[in-house]
Amino acid sequence: MNTFIDRKSELSAIKSEYAKKGSGFVVIFGRRRVGKTTLIKEFLEKKPCIYFLADKQLETELVERLRNSIAVHLKDPSLMEIEFKSWDAVFDYWIKHADFSKKIIFVIDEFQYLAKVNNAFPSIFQRIWDEKLKVKNIFVILCGSLINMMYSTVLIYSSPLYGRRTAQLKLEPIRFQDFSEFFPRISIEKLIEFYSVIGGVPKYIEVFDSKKDIFYNIQEHILSKKGYLYAEPRFILSEELTETTTYFSILKIIAQGERKMGNIAAKLMTSTQNLTGYFNTLIDLGLLERRIPVTEDMPEKSKKGLYFIKDNFFRFWFRYVFANQNYLEMDNTDYVLQKLKQDFSDFVSHTFEDIAPDILFSEEMRKKLPFKPEKWGRWWDRKNEIDLMAINLKEKKALFVECKWSRSLIDIDILENLKKKAGEVEWFKGSRKEYFALISRKGFTKRLTEAANKEDVILKSIT
Repeated sequence: MNTFIDRKSELSAIKSEYAKKGSGFVVIFGRRRVGKTTLIKEFLEKKPCIYFLADKQLETELVERLRNSIAVHLKDPSLMEIEFKSWDAVFDYWIKHADFSKKIIFVIDEFQYLAKVNNAFPSIFQRIWDEKLKVKNIFVILCGSLINMMYSTVLIYSSPLYGRRTAQLKLEPIRFQDFSEFFPRISIEKLIEFYSVIGGVPKYIEVFDSKKDIFYNIQEHILSKKGYLYAEPRFILSEELTETTTYFSILKIIAQGERKMGNIAAKLMTSTQNLTGYFNTLIDLGLLERRIPVTEDMPEKSKKGLYFIKDNFFRFWFRYVFANQNYLEMDNTDYVLQKLKQDFSDFVSHTFEDIAPDILFSEEMRKKLPFKPEKWGRWWDRKNEIDLMAINLKEKKALFVECKWSRSLIDIDILENLKKKAGEVEWFKGSRKEYFALISRKGFTKRLTEAANKEDVILKSIT
């Protein structure tokens, strides 16, 4: 599957930069397999371009490969017989012979490998851009998968190429609301199960077979040592980080359900100060996120922050694969699969809660909402938790939402419990207008439906 799905806004942003007069310099980055190259190739269609994919070869071989790419662009086979001893030499030849009457796109994909092969390359390219390319009718795209390295070589203030880019684009995984485009013929329940395991990384999505059930796909592609995804997180973290032991331990503990940094530090027998840098790095990599109750006025200063693994596949892998490596390395996948099946419903229920905004604020449901939410998210205190709370500060209105990934019909006790928990929320307590909503996997009892109709409670079943 090489389907181009969902990247309309990103593609539009690149086209907008390309349409501007003069030269352009765009940086595209994001984790491996997220679809950066597919996006670039969609943009390049029928445009004059040089596409250069870097890798870990010797620098002399990389110069030769760039020369060959330029030879194809110039339609000059004889160029492949010329030996260039430096990056400057090959760029000088191209600039001398290229026709810049129409804007030329120059792409370096996996840019970070050039910096690995020669740590001076970002400085070299900065000089080439400043002295030779910037004044030409050219559109440069630097694309990279190692996020830490893209920051250090291109994006941060101290990097050689800082200030040269005219735009930057971090490509994120596909959101659930667009996930169904990859699997148009499966049920919503199966769709949520798939999304819970592989998340929104297009390459992972391509691996799963929609004709098979979730457990076949898990056993075949994740638990098996021959599976495409068996060692994927290990490879990603090993590429991004020089030391992985502490990162793996942090992610394993969070995947098992611990959310507080203090408790995580205690389990690792260290201080929270020693872990701050690790947490910040995982957040920068898009693997971890800090959440605070939606009613907090100053999120950055809140002491109620909890940490969640942001990426579904990493959450699954650290909970079931990393924690059971002894069995999996001995090919005992059946044992691990049986353990997994026992609490898989609980695992999926957390994803169901995470995608509640996509369900509740969908085009279909928007008309049923009692007000326009200004912000939304989870709420919790020491004793209670509400899956989703949407608020409008100006109107002092709050919508309290409970999600249930249960095979049973939801009864009225769930609504009564939600109301009770809402009573513990201090946000404009006594002067706010309250509304309630329930999202169910299977539906609602007649008793609850009748009560909801009388009280204008929003009910949404996915099946």
